[in-house]
Amino acid sequence: MSSPVERVIEPRPRDLGDFAVRRVLPAVGLQTVGPFIFFDHMGPADFGPGQGVNVRPHPHIGLATVTYLFEGAFMHRDSLGTAQLIRPGDVNWMVAGRGIVHSERTPPEVRDAAGRTRAHGIQTWIALPRAEEEREPSFAHHGAASLPRIERPGVILTVIAGTAYGERSPVDMFSPTLYVDAQLADGAAIEVPDEHLQRAVYVAQGRIEIAGQVYQEGQFIMLASAAGPVSIRALQASRVMLAGGAALDGPRHLYWNFVSSTRERIDAARRDWREHRFAPVPGDAERIPLPDE
Repeated sequence: MSSPVERVIEPRPRDLGDFAVRRVLPAVGLQTVGPFIFFDHMGPADFGPGQGVNVRPHPHIGLATVTYLFEGAFMHRDSLGTAQLIRPGDVNWMVAGRGIVHSERTPPEVRDAAGRTRAHGIQTWIALPRAEEEREPSFAHHGAASLPRIERPGVILTVIAGTAYGERSPVDMFSPTLYVDAQLADGAAIEVPDEHLQRAVYVAQGRIEIAGQVYQEGQFIMLASAAGPVSIRALQASRVMLAGGAALDGPRHLYWNFVSSTRERIDAARRDWREHRFAPVPGDAERIPLPDE
């Protein structure tokens, strides 16, 4: 019998100054899984009093960002005038379209609290379909209570975006998407459904088994498209992210925080940021320069 696993991607550590991330997408030979073109595991990072995450204002085009926290809190601000606190289990869904600028920072009430604070979560980018790349930018917040939650013995499944297990997230996606947070007790098992063409499993915490093979924290497991439903068993208390969906409508160009189906659009966005033509973030005057500035 052939393995249901097509390939395994090891994370690439990236130091962002205030905290570290483990980056799995894009990878060599694999730009996207479904619409996901960027997948970062943030932290876990511990901060002392007065410290925290400080992601200064920076621009995006041609994508949507999905911020999902396990621990901690971020204050999101953007050039639309949004100021939204996100806490564990919530979803911040920001559609960049033709262009948006945003910042993410540990809020003062968390930063200045006594004792240590922790930041831990997943940041993903969704590449927009070509027909939607230049749409108007938008932002939506979905509280944890609004997301479908499925509870079984030893298992808690949260449908973050798209569809899975007969449920649909309220997040307004542009193509068929699989994005699920699966919390598994030691020995618990789930099946990854086969309703989506492309599927991957990311081990955020713990250790799991698929078809007799053991996978560790930080590994991104691409499943074979013809494998059918695939069983996952936790070898200890674990948290895994299921990600995927329909194949993207062609490859994308990436530069820094920009995604587009054409190189010319990327070049125009670089000029616009360098020449301060993006709208600013109200109340947050800082900015991250282009990597080559």
